[in-house]
Amino acid sequence: MKRWLKWAAWVLAVLALLVVATAVLGTQLAERKRARQISLAVQAVALPTDAASLQQGRYLFMSRGCAECHGANGGGRDFINDGKGMHIAGPNITPGGVVARYQPEDWVRTIRQGIKPDGRAVFIMPAEDYNRFTDADLGALIAYLKSLPPLPGGAAVVELPLPVKVLYGFGAIQDAAEKIDHSLPPAQPVPVAVSVAHGAYVANMCIGCHGAGLSGGKIPGGPPDWPAAANLTPGEGSVMGRYPDATHFIAMLRSGKRPDGSAIAVMPFESLGQLDDIDAQAVYAFLKTVPAKPHGQR
Repeated sequence: MKRWLKWAAWVLAVLALLVVATAVLGTQLAERKRARQISLAVQAVALPTDAASLQQGRYLFMSRGCAECHGANGGGRDFINDGKGMHIAGPNITPGGVVARYQPEDWVRTIRQGIKPDGRAVFIMPAEDYNRFTDADLGALIAYLKSLPPLPGGAAVVELPLPVKVLYGFGAIQDAAEKIDHSLPPAQPVPVAVSVAHGAYVANMCIGCHGAGLSGGKIPGGPPDWPAAANLTPGEGSVMGRYPDATHFIAMLRSGKRPDGSAIAVMPFESLGQLDDIDAQAVYAFLKTVPAKPHGQR
């Protein structure tokens, strides 16, 4: 019996050493990964000055998720603070914040490619969604941000618990730059209409959580207690059966609740509620046409 107890103690000691070694190595890899330099040349986009374009930029800012992380005034905002060591805050992106010295190319590189002006990766930002903006929409968004009243302070906050650092270090969690196909050309404009083509363009805002195929699954980089993103494709296991028409679907976007009155967790309803009727109806029309996939098959 004593012999077995000694063996068990040795096994536990070895396992404990392996856990510690894995944590140390994962932390070191994460720090190296955060500090890496990514060289990527980009083309600046034209920045309009007319009132209609600035209004379009404001609409995109409010409806495509920017305000969820940066606040309605652009001054920065906590969007994850779980009390367990994970604290993420979007920075101040008014002219008084971290973007004060941005050159035109810096805006494009950060928003479309998830890469900061200093060559380091942005840790959390749905650049895989914004990567698909047309040049005109991206220019309108940047022009609107540059027109905001400057606010002081508000640097980004990225505080991660040890398990998240280790997973990031070993590649199980990706930063914004890793999620991007950097060779993808800008989207080509399509007419704004209640159409499948326009709905596909607007639905790019859903990719970050629901995946490129919109089949849902674990939200990349989200806290462990976040529920899986729903399957938006047709067929078995899809949530789209709850919305027999665009009216029910739009009511969910506006209220954050399912048709049965239950609340939906972890959805950017502050932004989704800002979608105008054309965009919302177009998204519904598009979702009715996407290929069916099993839940979580990305």
